Amino acid sequence: MKILVCITNVPDTTAKISFTDNDTKLNKNGIPYIIGPYDDYALSRGVELKEQSGGTLTVLHVGEADADPQIRKALAIGADDAIRVNADPLDSYYTAAQIAHIAEQNKYDLILMGRESIDYNSGVVHGLVGEMLGIASYSPVMKLDIDGGTATISREIDGGKEILKAPLPLVLGCQEPIAEWKIPNMRGIMTARTKPLTVVEPVSLEEMTTPEKYSLPAPKGTCKMIPANEAETLIRLLQTEAKIL
Repeated sequence: MKILVCITNVPDTTAKISFTDNDTKLNKNGIPYIIGPYDDYALSRGVELKEQSGGTLTVLHVGEADADPQIRKALAIGADDAIRVNADPLDSYYTAAQIAHIAEQNKYDLILMGRESIDYNSGVVHGLVGEMLGIASYSPVMKLDIDGGTATISREIDGGKEILKAPLPLVLGCQEPIAEWKIPNMRGIMTARTKPLTVVEPVSLEEMTTPEKYSLPAPKGTCKMIPANEAETLIRLLQTEAKIL
């Protein structure tokens, strides 16, 4: 089985974010980057499936050279090789088109990625890739098993969970608890240095959207502590200040 896992290179959740160029670009100076947490789940399950059934696992990232350390980490966790599309995408359609182009060339049986990235949080790339390739896509996938050419999937839906079976090939957006995150060991780190990382130029496409301006969330407001025996004071503040009653 040929597995493709798509990973994002995103700011660490503890990083302090700021913007440059009149708030139109992220200020990357001093920002630590990580593999997207949802992509980590997809990668871990992909490694498990490869170990169970054999085959190959390729990691794909659409981005610039600053993502190479995260790609090498994915190789250390268990991927066999990696591809980086040398582009700075700011648009989900553009990203999906690059992924679909690579996937069409290599005919993967299973394409895994996180349910969404944690920077733009669009949550649509897996669906776009599936549409471009003409194959089914599902998200968010919480459990995945492969038997021959058939996948058994458990995913969240409104009001509950859905279990379904679908033939490969598939595109899946993953989330916990599909697998536990894997930490690269020393042997994996050493072997990752010699595993192939191929850099390719992007397919020429026009981005469908252009960011006009970014802004930070409003700062948290102050908190008033009301003694438990002063219910009337609490109700009055909810009416006059919070204005929610």
